[in-house]
Amino acid sequence: MDAYDEDPRGPQGPDGSAGTRLPDTPPGSAPPPDAAAASAPAPAPAPAPRTGVAALSPRYQIGAALALAVVAVAACVHLLMVFLSLAPANTVTKQHGKAIEEWVYPEFEQNWKLFAPNPLQQNIAVQVRAEVRMRDGGLRTTGWTDLSAQDGAAIDGNLAPSHTQQNLLRRAWDFFTATHGTDNRPVGMRGSLSEQYLRRIVVMRLYRDDPTSREGVIQRVQVRSSTTNVQPPPWSRERVSDKPVYRLLPWWSLTSDEAAGGVR
Repeated sequence: MDAYDEDPRGPQGPDGSAGTRLPDTPPGSAPPPDAAAASAPAPAPAPAPRTGVAALSPRYQIGAALALAVVAVAACVHLLMVFLSLAPANTVTKQHGKAIEEWVYPEFEQNWKLFAPNPLQQNIAVQVRAEVRMRDGGLRTTGWTDLSAQDGAAIDGNLAPSHTQQNLLRRAWDFFTATHGTDNRPVGMRGSLSEQYLRRIVVMRLYRDDPTSREGVIQRVQVRSSTTNVQPPPWSRERVSDKPVYRLLPWWSLTSDEAAGGVR
């Protein structure tokens, strides 16, 4: 007989001899922790917080939707008006031309000279002088103030120049020349509007920057343009005159509101 009483018919362990028994799991004992965690149902994820318009109350959501709708409609109307002002004459522009002009001019007028076959090759400066009534009752005429040079100095070296410094005076002069003949007389219904627009701009600038104008009351203003050709590059054989050509406008009397500083 063997030294140990082994049952040759019993199951063999992984490393033991035949007859070595594995320990039995007691009935009713808990499963291992890992097995319990694997068998437990996963908790439901928390709902994501609402952001943007969805986070607002229903009343504010309706207000935001109405505001967006108004902005979208206004943008569509503006684009349509600008398109009609640039489009060739058609039935709509003939019937509603006055409304289109009142919407577009002068603030939203478009200028496509940059894309013309022959781009502008001149430097145009707008200058102004004024007749000022001083505090002692006398009249004094100021010298010529180069408003375009002031705008150029403000833009030079400025990484973010304002829209008014770049375009306000330039577009006002373009508006004037487009609605006046070479004799400086208005052509069409927008001629008087362009004169008023340009006059109010130069008066505002004089009251702001001219010492003489600030000490008195401006009675009249006179505007002129100085046009100088852009010189060709040194390697070009083209020769153009470098002398300025002036366009002198008549004296404009100011309204009582403008003379009193209503445009300051």
